[in-house]
Amino acid sequence: MFDVAADAYDRFMGRYSSLLALQMADLAGVAAGQRAVDVGCGPGALTSELVRRLGPDNVAAVDPSASFVEAARQRHPGVDVREATAEALPFPDGAFDVALAQLVVHFMSDPVGGLRQMRRVTASGGVVAACVWDHAGAKGPLGLFWEVARALDPTAVDESNLAGAREGHLAELFEAAGLRDVHSSIVVAHVEHPSFDAWWEPFTRGVGPAGAYVARLDDAAKDRLRAACRARLPAGQFGIDALAWAARGLA
Repeated sequence: MFDVAADAYDRFMGRYSSLLALQMADLAGVAAGQRAVDVGCGPGALTSELVRRLGPDNVAAVDPSASFVEAARQRHPGVDVREATAEALPFPDGAFDVALAQLVVHFMSDPVGGLRQMRRVTASGGVVAACVWDHAGAKGPLGLFWEVARALDPTAVDESNLAGAREGHLAELFEAAGLRDVHSSIVVAHVEHPSFDAWWEPFTRGVGPAGAYVARLDDAAKDRLRAACRARLPAGQFGIDALAWAARGLA
C-alpha cells in the first residue's frame, strides 16, 4: 500500500498531512533544544516542521517504506532517517525528548507495541504524540470516497475499524502502552481542491487502502466509482475539512 513513489503519496495524502505538521508539533510542545523522532515519517511532511524548529542534527525519522526513506533523506540532509518499523525502533532508551507519529498508528501491525517503543525511546517526562484520521466518523479526507465505494460495493472494506480511527480510541491505546497524563484533542486540515479531477486523480496512484481498492477494480467499476463520486462533489473548486483524532502523553 505504501511501496509507491514519494510523489504519489504527496499528491494523495501529503496535501493534507503537511497541514497537520505544525499543529502536531505544537501539540507536542516541540521547541529549540530538544531532540525529536518522527515515527512513520513517510516522505517527511512532519519531519520538515521538526527540522525547522530543531535543526537537522536534532531530528531522527523512521519509515518501513524504502522509497519514503530515500525521499526523506533527499529532502532533509543531515536528518538521521532509517528504514524501520514503529514496533522495532532502532534507537536506545530515552534518546529523544519528543516522539511523534502522524497518521501512522492505524497502520502499525501492533499499535500498542509501537507506542510502547515510542515511549521507550523518549526520556522520562518527555512527550509522545500521535494523530489518526477520523475514519469511523467519516470526517477524515476519505469519508466521501469510502461512503460512495460502499454504496456501490457492499464488500468494500474501508478504514473505519483501524486502530485510533474512532473517538477516544487513540487515547485508550496510549494508556495501554503505559503513557501517563494522556489527553485527547482534534486537529483539522483544510484543503482546497481546484477541481474534481484534481481530487480524484491521486486515488488512482495506488496509495494506502483507498488507492489499493481502486487499483483492484476493473475499468468499468472504476468508471462507476468515479462518476458516483463526481455526482457528490461540486463541479468547480471546493474545500474539504479533514478531522483527525490526536493524543498526547508523557513517557
